[in-house]
Amino acid sequence: MKIENIPEYFICPISLQIMKDPVTAVSGITYDRDSIEHWLFDTHHTICPVTKQPLPTNSDFLITPNHTLRRLIQAWSTVYAAGDEIIPMPPKTPLTKSYVANLVRKLRIPSLQMKTLQKLEVLAAEMNERNRVCMVEAGLAEGLLSFVVSCYKSGESNNGLEVALSILYTVRDLILSINKNDDEIMDSLMWVFGLIDGESSAKLKFHASHVLKSVVKNSNPRLLERLKPDFFRDIASCLRGGENINPLLYVLSEACRWGRNRAAMVEAGVVFELVEVELRRSPAPPEKRTTELVLGVIHQLCSCAEGRAQLLSHAAGVAVVTRRMLKVSPAADERAVMIVWLISKHSATSGVVTEMLRVGTVAKLCMVMQANCGTHLKEKARDILRAHCTVWKDSPCLELATLTRFTR
Repeated sequence: MKIENIPEYFICPISLQIMKDPVTAVSGITYDRDSIEHWLFDTHHTICPVTKQPLPTNSDFLITPNHTLRRLIQAWSTVYAAGDEIIPMPPKTPLTKSYVANLVRKLRIPSLQMKTLQKLEVLAAEMNERNRVCMVEAGLAEGLLSFVVSCYKSGESNNGLEVALSILYTVRDLILSINKNDDEIMDSLMWVFGLIDGESSAKLKFHASHVLKSVVKNSNPRLLERLKPDFFRDIASCLRGGENINPLLYVLSEACRWGRNRAAMVEAGVVFELVEVELRRSPAPPEKRTTELVLGVIHQLCSCAEGRAQLLSHAAGVAVVTRRMLKVSPAADERAVMIVWLISKHSATSGVVTEMLRVGTVAKLCMVMQANCGTHLKEKARDILRAHCTVWKDSPCLELATLTRFTR
């Protein structure tokens, strides 16, 4: 059937196709639901595409199903286009802010919690941009986090907790800003890591680690100033598991900005555990993001004497850092060289200088000087080589000409 045979008011102004689920915007213009939702929620336009009038931001009142027009199209299609399969589908009920807000309120009622969580799980699995707006406006993430806090306070690690964390993991980008009860939220998420090991517990910890990252990423920065020493001890313990630790490494890297946190991390043995993380990954090729995060945190912690001492107290500390140079990424190279530079400048005992030669650090620094690295990085490598050239120049492991060339 040719397009001119279709009544003009059956055609969507955006797609120029016959409408299957006509809806009317507040501007009075009718569109096919998929087309106008893509215009509003995927491409983030705020005006009517035909009239150019501004549209309200409240997702509950943007569009309304046009049942009359849908019935007309359906009747017309039955008579004139039965073989062309353009009979419109029944309209789907759109998600609204009020519906989600009602579900969030039901999370506070113990007898309705499990059924409510199951409904939310279905909604989260079908999340599109329009549903995302409704969930943000209804405070879904805050409601789920409050549920997790209530589980923590009651000490109940039931199926509801597992479902709630699973939903939070799915909608973790909705955790935009947490301004109240943030200390309780952090405590409750760390409580999850202390639950008994097992398959179910592993899933809980996986989801909790990603939710923790989102909370830290989007909350008030002052939250990180108030972290307790127990928090870092718990994370150090989690690092020993070695699985899905990147979210925890991100949290550590963000917390490193405060001196009191760096001191607490060192006291909790974080440097030692980070070296162990990289050792457990050998001889497999390093995972880029993990190694970058590990070296980034070690670099921050080596800004204090206690952090450097903990790195050097590990038998493989210097060797692990050296091994990652020129093997992972420019960011990893930067952090590895800076760690060695801090050790060379502030903690270079005769034993440390000898170890740097023994584990190949000096040779790697010479390679950095020859590689396509940034000028700043080469300057740091040259500083290290110059500082200890008199000790290393007599080593049979190095060519004197090469060392002299890079220390001029």
